[in-house]
Amino acid sequence: MTIQKILTVPNPVLKQVSRPVKTMDDQIRKLMDDMLETMYDAPGIGLAAIQVGIPLRVIVMDLAGPDEDPAPMCFADPEVLEDVEEMRLWEEGCLSVPDFYEDVERPERVKLKYMDYHGKEVVKWVDGLFATCIQHEMDHLNGVLFIDHLSRLKRQRAVRKVQKAERDRAIEAAE
Repeated sequence: MTIQKILTVPNPVLKQVSRPVKTMDDQIRKLMDDMLETMYDAPGIGLAAIQVGIPLRVIVMDLAGPDEDPAPMCFADPEVLEDVEEMRLWEEGCLSVPDFYEDVERPERVKLKYMDYHGKEVVKWVDGLFATCIQHEMDHLNGVLFIDHLSRLKRQRAVRKVQKAERDRAIEAAE
């Protein structure tokens, strides 16, 4: 497995719409394995393939708590079939917008369809953190970041914060 570089804002690749996987094969499973390793290393709870520069409709997640065994989940070609009217506000963060967190409102519960790691089609209702995280990651597949749900001022502040942190790291590395 290989740890990939996670792209950060304002990288234009993050705004690309990802293309469907259609068929599960060893190459897609290898991508999922690499993405899981990358996500755990970051650390994070979700990662979309576009965040590592690959415009495919692939997501990995692990919602296990710090004292729980890892519970990796893999999704190819996920889609929300329906959602509920009830909304939930949840503080979100993103590996592509490091160290920036803000509340985002999303449907509390969604009916999800996807292909799992083994190529099996799965259809199920998910709620809570699972629903929030999968919607967040699916936004990435459509070129949408969680900061796009915020006001322009908050979005600009987030991008500036990430750019400043990257400049500071580059200066430190050069010294």
